[in-house]
Order: sequence, then C-alpha cells, then structure tokens
Amino acid sequence: MNAPVRIAERHKMVAVPHQDVLANMFIDAKHVEIEGRPWLAVPHNPTSTFILRQMGFDCPSPIMHYKFTGFNPPFEVQKNTVTHLVMNQKAYVLNAMGTGKTKAALWAWDYLYSQRMTGKLIVFAPLSTLWVVWGAEVMETIPHRKAVIVHGARKKRFDIFNDKTADIYIVNHDGHKVILDELAKRHDISHVIIDELAIYRNSASPRSKYMANYCNSRPWTWGMTGSPVPTSPTDVFAQAKIVTPKTVPTFFKYFRDEVMFRVNDFKWVPKVNAIDKAFAALQPAVRFTLDDVVELPEVVERFVNVPMGPKQGAIYKELYDHAYALAQEHIVTAKNAGGIMNKLMQVACGWVYSTTGKVAALDGLPRVQALIDAIEGTNNKILVFATFKHATDGIAAALKHAGYEDYIVITGDTPAGVRARLFTEFQKTDKHRILIAHPNCLAHGITLTRADTIVWFNPTMSLEILEQANQRIRRVGQKHKQLILYFQGAPVERHIYRLLQNKQTLQVSLLDLFKEQSAI
Repeated sequence: MNAPVRIAERHKMVAVPHQDVLANMFIDAKHVEIEGRPWLAVPHNPTSTFILRQMGFDCPSPIMHYKFTGFNPPFEVQKNTVTHLVMNQKAYVLNAMGTGKTKAALWAWDYLYSQRMTGKLIVFAPLSTLWVVWGAEVMETIPHRKAVIVHGARKKRFDIFNDKTADIYIVNHDGHKVILDELAKRHDISHVIIDELAIYRNSASPRSKYMANYCNSRPWTWGMTGSPVPTSPTDVFAQAKIVTPKTVPTFFKYFRDEVMFRVNDFKWVPKVNAIDKAFAALQPAVRFTLDDVVELPEVVERFVNVPMGPKQGAIYKELYDHAYALAQEHIVTAKNAGGIMNKLMQVACGWVYSTTGKVAALDGLPRVQALIDAIEGTNNKILVFATFKHATDGIAAALKHAGYEDYIVITGDTPAGVRARLFTEFQKTDKHRILIAHPNCLAHGITLTRADTIVWFNPTMSLEILEQANQRIRRVGQKHKQLILYFQGAPVERHIYRLLQNKQTLQVSLLDLFKEQSAI
C-alpha cells in the first residue's frame, strides 16, 4: 500500500515523513513538524511527484495547483490527459477526435512553461488545422500566451519564426524543412508537439528522418494521433523513432519481423499479437474515446473551418463578384439565384463542372486533409456526405491517392440492389470502413449505427435531408457517442448552415448572402 502524503495547496508543497534518503535527494526540502513527528516539505512539481511515487508514496498530480484558463472548464478526461503529459517528457496522446486533446496538450505545456520546466513550444500540425484548430485554441485556451503561425513564402516564414516575442510556433508538417537551419539554432524552443503523428509513419521518408533527428535533440516531445495504426502495425515504427526511439529496434526490418509474418516475396500479414506489440512501442501513452467524456452530450456537433486553396478562393471571388453585380442590376432574382448558389458551393467543395461538362478539380487539399484527420480520429466507421455526385467521386479518388482502400460510394446512380447490399455489408460486417454518399440516398429508414462519425463535406440545402441523414447513426443500436462535423470554408457555406440552424427557408439565400456581405 502506498504511503500517504500531506499537500499544502496554498504553498504548492508536498510533505512526507522524514527519511534520510529523501533528505539527501531533496537538499532544499524544508524540515517541518506535523503531529509531533518530523516531515520533509518539498515543492509539489512533476519531478518531486515522480520521485515520491517511485519511493512508494501516494503523491497526487501537481496539476492540481494549476489554474485552468479558457472559456470552459476541462473535462475529467482532459485533466487525466494533462496529468499524463506533465509527468512524461516523451509521451503519446492517442485520444479519439472530440475528446479535447488539443486543449489538454496546451494546458499541460502552459503549466510546465509557467514552472520553468520547459521552454517555448513548437507545434507541427496538418496545414488545414494551423489557424482554425491550433491558432484558435491557443487564443481560447491559453490567451496569455502568444502564438505565431509559420506559413507562407520562404522569407515570410523566416520573419515570423524569428519573432522572439512569441511563446508558441505553429508549423505545418513539412514546414520545418524550410526553417531547418534556423530551427536548430533556437535552443529556447525545447518543447515539441506533433499533431496527427501517424502522418510520419513512413520511416524511409525524408520528413520522418528530419523530424526524428530534431525531436531526439529536444527534451520534450509529445505525439498526438487518434489512429496510430492506419494501415499496418509497422506504421508505429517511424512514430516511435520520433518520440520514444528506445521502444523499438534500431532498424525497421527487425520491428517488421516482430509484428508481421512473411507470406511470400510481396505479401506480409500481421502476427496474432501484432497490435499489442505496436501499442507497446507507443508508450507511455494515454487513450480515451468520445464515450469516456461523460460531460459531453450523446451527440456532439462541430463546425470545422477549412480554408480554400488560392485557386478556389480566386474563382469563388470572381464568380461571387459577377453574381453580385448582376443582382444590383436586378438580373439575379430569387427565381434564378439557386443556380448561382449551386456553382459557388461547387467551387468551395473543390470540384466543378466546366463549360464542356467535364469535372475540374480545384486546389481543395485542405478540405481533403481535414477529412483524413476525421477518419484517423475514430476507430469506428464513418459516413461522408457530399451533395454533388462529382464531389463523391473526387473524394473517393483523393482517399485512394492517400492510401485508403476500404471505402464505398453510393449515389443516385448506384442500382437499388447494389445499394442494399452495400448498406448491409457496412452495417452487418467489418467491410467498408468509409461510406461516401449523396445524403439523399441515405435520408430515410436506413440504420447505419456501425458508424459513430458523420462528415458533411459540404452543406445540403434541405433541412429535412440534413436532419434525416444525421439520424442514420442516431438510432437504436448505437453503442457510442456520435460526432457530426460540418465543413465550411466559404461565406456561402457558413450562410447556409446559419439558415439551417435557424430553420429558415433557403429560397432567397443568395440575395440574403449579398446583404450580409455588404453589411460587413
């Protein structure tokens, strides 16, 4: 049984019964008397907590002294995640999407930074999350810290990175290559957080090697991913090389032999205990799912701001300005506004029909990356809704290009018999982890509770379709909390979602959008 301790919360001290070995360890300890017996009082911080726990004392986490900042108090899951991080210089957060791991990581770093136990922070994250996730979360969670986003042309990145007044530097996954030399010189940056760590799962890639070399030279590195084994148990090797290189063999082939069985020259299959060994390589780790967050409602709905690419933005503005000019001349009316709305949404979505009837793919990579983040953020099946058939095809092609194969596409062109079979396989078997569909095809009567996440790749114009499609996972038989994500990157999409939330008609929504934009 662990020995008890006394906590002096006001002074942030922890007291233990006097022992000579402890007095030698904590030479600055204060000698106090409690109930007539000699005790030692030491600062209650991660270092003393770790030592005392190793000595058999039941010492609580020092995070109890931290004042959590931000608009909302932390969930219990977040507190446990913060405790895990502050006690481990090299650690993993494998929490699922929706559990608030970004906030938890920021709180943990902020506590350590305030205790002068770590230095400035650099965050490596997907491009789609730099502003709308990390930048926004810093402002909301730890607004007393200054964060800068190191992105843009080469000179601009250098100028931003050389801002020594910043506490946090946020960089996209490949962005460190541009500032590599400068990064090595910044010894004041001693703390690394890697969001979506699994993107570095290829140990042979230059970016994985760069990241491993850099992180191995920093005292603090935390890797975060909700899906550490997206394709194979061997995926964890490169991730471990970055965060905890001593938990895996020196060379990839040795680890592969531990977790995979060779069938022939071209095929390897996982061994029976492969997943257990893979997760053993990613230690120390914490793992919570959305179901563990008792403070959340059964259904969590979030709007995800996804930036448009430069080409998308330019085409959208040109189309919008032209439509606005026509509206001023009363050429665009409520009767013909729908077609213009439709075209604006196609541009924002990432694929448009050209004048020849062919589909043109725009630079919508941030939205695709946000979808991949959602897929990797859950261990369960996922529904992806897109209101344009050519967009469902584009999404499928983008996922295939990213290495995903276990998906199906259902649109109005899918024969009824095939559609029924695919729905059954999705719901009743382990086949087809990702279902990409036009929402009209799933609006009524179908139960798809094997999925716990819905991604609206772009908004529907129908409130009825929206509500009915969301009900596919919110039915009897659902065993998990559900997450519904609404992607939005253009004013027209935000406008439509506002109307849907307020249960308003969308018939004259384009003209209303013009009024909104004019008022800004």
